[in-house]
Amino acid sequence: MSRIQTTFEQLKAQGRKALIPYVTAGFPFADITPALMHGMVEAGADVIELGVPFSDPMADGPVIQKAGEKALGLGVGMVQVLDHVREFRKRNTTTPVVLMGYANPVERYDQVHGNAHGQSGSQSAFVRDAAEAGVDGVLIVDYPPEECEAFAADLRAHGMDLIFLLAPTSTQERMAQVARVASGYVYYVSLKGVTGSGALDTSAVEQMLPRIREHVSIPVGVGFGIRDAATAQAIGRVADAVVIGSRIIQLIEDQEHAKVVPLTIDFLRGIRKALDA
Repeated sequence: MSRIQTTFEQLKAQGRKALIPYVTAGFPFADITPALMHGMVEAGADVIELGVPFSDPMADGPVIQKAGEKALGLGVGMVQVLDHVREFRKRNTTTPVVLMGYANPVERYDQVHGNAHGQSGSQSAFVRDAAEAGVDGVLIVDYPPEECEAFAADLRAHGMDLIFLLAPTSTQERMAQVARVASGYVYYVSLKGVTGSGALDTSAVEQMLPRIREHVSIPVGVGFGIRDAATAQAIGRVADAVVIGSRIIQLIEDQEHAKVVPLTIDFLRGIRKALDA
């Protein structure tokens, strides 16, 4: 059983919802990520989503795009992201870490580092090294489920989950395709658009989740547009997890180094309290 599955089962037994904060690795300072991850756990995070910086993140709005550009400018790529996870794992061996990003950095990593058995596409160096670093799940925005079966099997063989996005526009057929290959949890994008956009329509989310659950038996997390304790609480009533990203990035983007972790802890504690209320 993966760490993600274990976490969700424990939360379900406690009647609680998962808090999943997202931060771009290497933002706003190249060295801050492991400390920020520990701070998030201290504040009540159950799973951490770590964004892999990429130059063309088409699902992300301007806030996360800018964060990715800054991290890339500081020299943070997949190698450094895996180093952040290794550093985090020295003190925390229980909180699941999910890498969220795009196909290009993963495929580039395999090109540079070679496949573990030299067999094209079977045992990727990325999968081997991510597992060794302590990664629990991978969400690759531009990998469609119908092309992911071998990748998903490789991840599962290494104790990792492949997580997929579903959107308001997802068809029944797409939900069924995702259900076949996804593990860990499914991430429902609550808005049409990019991360951080628009106002969240909680009633629309409430109507969509039963449709998703007709196909998907694993937990469903909801993100894109959750900005405060009130929206988190409303979504927490219907979803298994609440994902918050852009709001955290905005909170820390112009802060001095010493304030980044305390501000994040303070913000997430408010969200945690609302979710548990």
